[in-house]
Amino acid sequence: MDNLSGPKLIQGNQACAYGALAAGCRFFAGYPITPSTEVAEVMALELPKYGGRFIQMEDEIASISAVIGGSIAGSKSMTATSGPGYSLMQENIGYALMAEVPCVIVNVMRGGPSTGLPTKVAQGDVMQANWGSHGDYFPIVLCPTSVKDCFDITIRAFNLSEKYRVPVTVLSDEVIGHMRQMIKLPEISSIERVERPRPSVPPEWYKHFQITPDFTSPMANFGEGYRFHLTGLTHDESGFPTADNKVIIEKMDKLRLKILRHQDEISEVREFMLDDARVVIFAYGSVAMAAKQAVTMARKKRFKAGLFQPVTIWPFPDDKLRPVIKKADLVIVAELNQGQLINEVKRVCPDHTKIVGLNRYDGELMTPEQILQKIREEH
Repeated sequence: MDNLSGPKLIQGNQACAYGALAAGCRFFAGYPITPSTEVAEVMALELPKYGGRFIQMEDEIASISAVIGGSIAGSKSMTATSGPGYSLMQENIGYALMAEVPCVIVNVMRGGPSTGLPTKVAQGDVMQANWGSHGDYFPIVLCPTSVKDCFDITIRAFNLSEKYRVPVTVLSDEVIGHMRQMIKLPEISSIERVERPRPSVPPEWYKHFQITPDFTSPMANFGEGYRFHLTGLTHDESGFPTADNKVIIEKMDKLRLKILRHQDEISEVREFMLDDARVVIFAYGSVAMAAKQAVTMARKKRFKAGLFQPVTIWPFPDDKLRPVIKKADLVIVAELNQGQLINEVKRVCPDHTKIVGLNRYDGELMTPEQILQKIREEH
């Protein structure tokens, strides 16, 4: 795979595919949808070179089903889609959460709802990525901000997915997916790959959903001598449906605690010029690029501005955001939607801090000038 390393002028979507290959992904199932299709195109070309398999399914429901099957059989597996396809996948994402099946879903966001704006940018799927399926669950959702990010964050998505046996969403957007940058990809041998925990006991002792101290169970490959039962029903350590109240609580707590007990490791944020900031711009994805430039422009105008950029959107980085905004007079939440993460920021913010939204949802990218003008209006 060394032919993937070195300088490349590539799109964000292509970088996602290269990141998946570098992380060890060897199975991709998907259905073409704008603006994510380039991920599938690269995987179709490259996977067979490394002993992997690509399959175009009849729709997105079949795609996520095949990905779950590929992962259960032992392959690191991925799909890529956009808003409408992500909606169709939600029930089986919930199945993967309950059955604790590691996999990666790339969602290159576009305008919506429904068919919406297929070729335009938006950040409308942020809340869906956390609440899209039914029941109590705690997903991991990561948000890239550049072409290089698409490569690095896709690798991190696979590593987190394998470590915690959970589906992970890479929440990109049309601008990130289609913009091109010259980036230097590292040697594949230098990339850290996390593999799912494997059983160390004989098959007759094996429990596919064993409750462990860190709440992540060893995972055997289907068809390799370890027998186990998989179901979307709430189940015991052996995978069989249960009506035992104590076992139900243990299972549901396991799904929660394996994420929340490791939130410090899962959560990643980036800070820019926040040491003395009285105006904090909260931005993610493609908006964070504009926000970073807006901060530099604002500093030249003598505004003490800074950028707080969550890379991990879910679980929401409460503990990392709280000390930043305690020192702020004004928080501007800049989003390409009608206001989604602003409510999470308000939940974390102290009462004395002014919180306002800057929202664009006409399919165009937010500009640094728009953010700077909002600082002038609100400060």
